[in-house]
Amino acid sequence: MPVFNTDTQAPDIKTATHAHAPELAYLVNLAGEGLPYYLWSQSAEPGQSPFEVGRQRACREAGGFSYRNAYVIEQAGRAIATVIGYRQPDAFDPAEWADVPAPVLPLLELEAHAPRSWYLNVLATFKEQRGNGYGTTLMLFSEKLALDAECREISLIVAEHNPARKLYEKLGYRANASRPIVQYEGCEQEGNWILMVKSL
Repeated sequence: MPVFNTDTQAPDIKTATHAHAPELAYLVNLAGEGLPYYLWSQSAEPGQSPFEVGRQRACREAGGFSYRNAYVIEQAGRAIATVIGYRQPDAFDPAEWADVPAPVLPLLELEAHAPRSWYLNVLATFKEQRGNGYGTTLMLFSEKLALDAECREISLIVAEHNPARKLYEKLGYRANASRPIVQYEGCEQEGNWILMVKSL
């Protein structure tokens, strides 16, 4: 498993594997304000937990939420923080969104405002591990991935009242567009989703 570390004081960042799927599912839901859990619950089989659906999706070889797009920081062999990112397409086709669930549509509309950017789909740290700088470390690492992919911008979406927004602003991200949050079961956020973009 490749290990990345350009700073001897920073934690090692590793490429994710299938073994990280349980933590990835939890962290993806944490970053997604409970929306992933809601979506997984819609497709779960009888007797299957939504998180099992999430673990299965984390093990996919393709798609935005795939372990192949994920990097993790480990502690005792367990992922405690992750970033999932990839290059956005050159253009988006809204005709492909006809069947997406209503809570997802605002997110797709915002993604379409930053074509060709490196999209930070997920950035999350287990709550008990916060305050150790893992989020900042993973975000700076993602900028290197973006440059390697020849992206001139890096983008992310955050709920406007999420405290993490202050970190993103500190690192140079600026609000670019917004869409109202469409409520879903378990949603604890109100207001807007905010697309934030940083030039590289």
